[in-house]
Amino acid sequence: MGQQCLDESLTQPVSNRFLPLVLLLFIGSGCSALIYEIIWFQLLQLVIGSSAVSLGVLLGTYMGGMCLGSILLPRVISRRRHPLRVYALLELGIGIIGVAVLFGIPYINRIYVAHAAYGFSGILLRGVVCAMCLLPPTLLMGATLPAISRWIEMTPKGVSWLGFFYGGNIAGAVVGCLTAGFFLLRVYDITMATYVAASINLTVALLGIGVSVLANYRLSDDQKVQNNDIKVSGSWPVYVTIGLSGLCALGAEVIWTRLLSLMLGATIYTFSIILAVFLVGLGIGSSIGSVISRYTIRPRFALGCCQMLLVAAIAWTAYMLTRSLPYWPIDPSLSDNPWYNFQLDLLRCIWAVLPAACLWGASFPLALASVAEQGRDPGRLVGGIYAANTVGAILGAIGFSMIAIPLVGTQNSQRLIIGLSTVAGILMLVPLLWEKLDKTSTSSLVKLCAVRFTGAVSLAVYLGLTVILIWTVSVVPWGLVAYGRNLPMYEDSVTLYMGEGMNASIAVTELSDGVRCFHVSGKVVASTDPLDMRLQLMLGHIPALFHPRPRSVLVVGCGAAVTAGSFVHHPDIERIVICEIEPLIPQVVKEYFGKENNDVLDDPRVEIVIDDARHYILTTKEKFDIITSDPIHPWVKGAASLYTQEYFELCRQKLNPGGIVTQWVPLYESNSDAVKSEIATFFEVFPYGTIWSNDSEGEGYDIVILGQAESTKIDIEKLRERLDSVDYSQVRQSLREIEFNSVISLLATYAGRRRDLMEWLVDAQINRDCNMRLQYLAGMGLNSFQSEKIFDEMESYRIFPEDLFIASEQDKQALRQAMESVDVEDGLLE
Repeated sequence: MGQQCLDESLTQPVSNRFLPLVLLLFIGSGCSALIYEIIWFQLLQLVIGSSAVSLGVLLGTYMGGMCLGSILLPRVISRRRHPLRVYALLELGIGIIGVAVLFGIPYINRIYVAHAAYGFSGILLRGVVCAMCLLPPTLLMGATLPAISRWIEMTPKGVSWLGFFYGGNIAGAVVGCLTAGFFLLRVYDITMATYVAASINLTVALLGIGVSVLANYRLSDDQKVQNNDIKVSGSWPVYVTIGLSGLCALGAEVIWTRLLSLMLGATIYTFSIILAVFLVGLGIGSSIGSVISRYTIRPRFALGCCQMLLVAAIAWTAYMLTRSLPYWPIDPSLSDNPWYNFQLDLLRCIWAVLPAACLWGASFPLALASVAEQGRDPGRLVGGIYAANTVGAILGAIGFSMIAIPLVGTQNSQRLIIGLSTVAGILMLVPLLWEKLDKTSTSSLVKLCAVRFTGAVSLAVYLGLTVILIWTVSVVPWGLVAYGRNLPMYEDSVTLYMGEGMNASIAVTELSDGVRCFHVSGKVVASTDPLDMRLQLMLGHIPALFHPRPRSVLVVGCGAAVTAGSFVHHPDIERIVICEIEPLIPQVVKEYFGKENNDVLDDPRVEIVIDDARHYILTTKEKFDIITSDPIHPWVKGAASLYTQEYFELCRQKLNPGGIVTQWVPLYESNSDAVKSEIATFFEVFPYGTIWSNDSEGEGYDIVILGQAESTKIDIEKLRERLDSVDYSQVRQSLREIEFNSVISLLATYAGRRRDLMEWLVDAQINRDCNMRLQYLAGMGLNSFQSEKIFDEMESYRIFPEDLFIASEQDKQALRQAMESVDVEDGLLE
């Protein structure tokens, strides 16, 4: 029958031998598309920021462009055009625009900076920037599947091939995700990755044109005048169901990525693995759904069953992520080889996420089969289903990340997704029941009642099981929010607070010895432990004391606000700006760390800016005397943008004459390559930079690097006079509390500078915006504990800096002795 339709209508006047080749072309399309997505998101986050609002605008524009492309192509491009040639031209256009975006973003960045604003106008401007960069290529990307679908007959077999094409596109996306995350961007940079993606586009376009030459395409006279708006009766439930499926899929991906990143460590590699597993599931499911759609006579029933099974699959994942996987007895520090941990990460992701992803993947081809109709334009069919699914995906991704999680948390958000999947299942299956009843003979009263009773009982059981499964969804364990991947080895502590914000999950705990810890997304970022307090106060006191008269300060990253609070006691400080990306953090630390941060958040000199710090520095017109930066650990995805050469250049531009920049560099949970990259990159912008150590009894822990546009000079006698004055009595007391009892003991933390470390840094890789090298280097050292080794290597190059200090010979001699022994104390502060 299908072949007879083929001969008569010539909807698919091509030998099936070309279909596997087209499938390969779609694999290439998916590969290049994911490479572009990763590149463009990385580039545009450097322009518009990486806050939840910015990411929402970015994601909405990207997926919105694909949605529009799928709708517009069948309405703009005539069906008479050869589908393969249209597809080839689309791929060629994507490649050309992809390269153009790479070179065009720097110019768009300048325009954006010149007109940057906040509030609604700022969001609108970010949308304009994203639209300029992303709409042209994503319109073409979204049009590729509708374009090639016109080469397919509207039979079950033909529709199943559309599902295989969709699955092949996803398979390519998996390859692109892993290739970009583990190779292209780790070894090369975004320029090389763009060229690779564009080369794939060009290859696909040339092959597509070649096949179009071999495979003739023509339409019958009836098809040329047919009504392209033919629709299957009662098709709206299918479109709503596939929209809900997309909403639930992307909403769940947002939630599960957040929970898995807590458990595995939020590195660039973790996000690549999570995305790859999710895509693999979609691809497997799409292939299975395509096979089912080929043989089933009731695709709507199969689509409804998918949504019913999703209720159980979502509950399974929720259970695994909150009550099972976090407690697997896995110690990530057992091996220094990150590839062993990657295998465990992959296994855990597959175990938790794959079942639901497969069912969502199967929903797409089943939805296509549910509305397929002989004689209908395949482009409009595919475009409509794809658009409905994408609109749902946009609402799911933005709605759950920006609204649901901050308002009701991940627990209730997952419950909501189960409920929506239940609605989708009912929406598909109940009409089928009534359709069957309408056709039942009225004379068969017993049979009619039996069918109704069976349907009602089945629905009641289904709803009952759904309620039970919703009830079983647990809240995220506080230990996971606090200790992340180290939960199986966490210390005995009491939870004082746990909350889930728009950008991060937060916890406050107190250890048995009274130390209070502040946790963000699975790691301690601040605490009242003496070693951590010393680091937090060094980031504030050192630049404030080295600057002759600091008036304005920018603090990058609120943390426990201890660094910001250190400036409160410096008498010349008139303005303190704290830039924090997560709105929840200042509220929490104000309550739990007020004593340690001197209630800085209530100080009238303080302004709190809720924004990505890099975006704020890029767009603000204000300049500062001090910029001190205490960002989250560089192995966390996105944090590397606060360690790039371009970021430090921005900081330098925002300094007043004589201004100082300080930056935190951790030696723990890192490796030598990452630390060298951080230091060498800073020294590229601040060649006179110096390093100050926060070591633990002579063993490496973390450091503060300090830079000025001009050569740094420290007058020891003037510094002593300032600290001896009445106005600095509280500063003096603060220094005593962290065991800096003299000017000499403070300056004895000196650990080196560029000219002395050149030999050690000779093989350092500079972290730039174009490569984000640091996040790949640091991600490999996540579970490494080499701080002592790194510090010893660095300290071996330390030479006493005669020209750094302006001091008497007596003070210089005392300082030399203090540097040689952590136990030497000289000149107690009066």
